Amino acid sequence: MYFIQPWMDSTGHFFNRDNWYLVRVNHEIVKQIITTVYVIFLFLWIASFKVEKLKLHRWQYGYMFFVSMIGSGIVGLLKSQSAHACPWNMVHPTALSYVWDFTATHGHCFPGGHASAGFILMTGFFVYRLEQPKRAYFYLIAGIIFGFLMGWGQMMRGAHFLSHNLWTGWVVWAVNILFYKICIHRFEFEKRIKQELA
Repeated sequence: MYFIQPWMDSTGHFFNRDNWYLVRVNHEIVKQIITTVYVIFLFLWIASFKVEKLKLHRWQYGYMFFVSMIGSGIVGLLKSQSAHACPWNMVHPTALSYVWDFTATHGHCFPGGHASAGFILMTGFFVYRLEQPKRAYFYLIAGIIFGFLMGWGQMMRGAHFLSHNLWTGWVVWAVNILFYKICIHRFEFEKRIKQELA
């Protein structure tokens, strides 16, 4: 509540709810750009079955795409089943100010779905950490930055609390930890193969 307070007026209205930059740029365009990145990974994975040069990286392309989609999908599933209302549905104006209604039943606002599009970039950290550490940290930092920026834009609109976005980041990270633990031997095998071919 403290972090979204600056984006509310004295009646509890979120004055940026329909802000063009937050709706069009943050909520739509940035998400479309990140989606395009994942479409490229999917295309590269499919092409690796035909193009010999891409075959060596097939595992990385596939892992990047599928694990990211699983992470984002789990966030979406949790969100669809959630009873938590969005902040803009929990605020009711009064004669002098506004009150919070924590019994609001609109639902489907926890965790933050939009932030997951940014946080899933963290998958690249696990994909590249053994072979290309600099690239791995690029994806880790990009995922954290985009996740928080996209989530913060939604907070400014009144769509989410900070906790919603923090939980989104944690869910995506936990999914990546789980899959990486399962697949670590494959990553080590891929690294050995590439070293032998180098």
